[in-house]
Amino acid sequence: MTEEGLLRELLAALDRGESCVLATVAAVRGSVPRAPGAKALFFADGRALGTLGGGRFEALAAADALTTLATREPLLRSYPLHEMSPESFGAVCGGEVTVLFEPHRSRESLVVLGAGHCGRALCQLASGCGWHVTVIDDRADLLESCDARVRHCGSAPGFLAAQVWRPGSALVLASRNFELDRDALAAALAHPGADYIGMMGSRRKVERVFADLRSRGVEEALFGVVHAPVGLDAGADSPAEIAVCILTEVMQVLRRRPGGFLRDRR
Repeated sequence: MTEEGLLRELLAALDRGESCVLATVAAVRGSVPRAPGAKALFFADGRALGTLGGGRFEALAAADALTTLATREPLLRSYPLHEMSPESFGAVCGGEVTVLFEPHRSRESLVVLGAGHCGRALCQLASGCGWHVTVIDDRADLLESCDARVRHCGSAPGFLAAQVWRPGSALVLASRNFELDRDALAAALAHPGADYIGMMGSRRKVERVFADLRSRGVEEALFGVVHAPVGLDAGADSPAEIAVCILTEVMQVLRRRPGGFLRDRR
């Protein structure tokens, strides 16, 4: 695959919310499989596009690429392809390859159930932050006004059951009645993978939803992952303010930040 093709695949992966690592042969010495500038793209599920040279060397490079997805830091590493180095892995090409790994993590993704006032405000705010936003509602006219990459017109349980949750994924339930949120939450808990699940509503509504799901056999421990009522306590009133409080909480959880005031940090 050409360099241009790899870069197009990288951009397409980020657009669909999939993280990947671009690996480039930065320098070589002696006899090596590929020249400087050779590139490969590695994905979290083990897929690879392009090649750095194949064999055991590329397998080690693929493992190092996935490590950078976790650390989120670029890595420059040299691989000896000869027997004289204590770090040799059996290659006998006679040279050495230095590879630059550049992790490209997709922006967080948000799935919103409900295209009402708060749902639309949340979609608009998250989209403005560069997130990949999906909104679900059975009212096509309201969906049209939502700022989202994906607009699903229909019921939520089936959609959520088939959802491929990637790292950095969040789900917020903000539909027009508790039955819709209840059924969507049941589907989400039965198909785990989202790093954040939140549900709007009063404490009375939350307890009623949980009680209904308990009667269906949902284990009590599963409710511990649900942020409900959703959002930070900042006195929000309007849909826009509520969206700010929700998205801030989502960011705090996904990015593993403690919250609090920056002035208090030491």
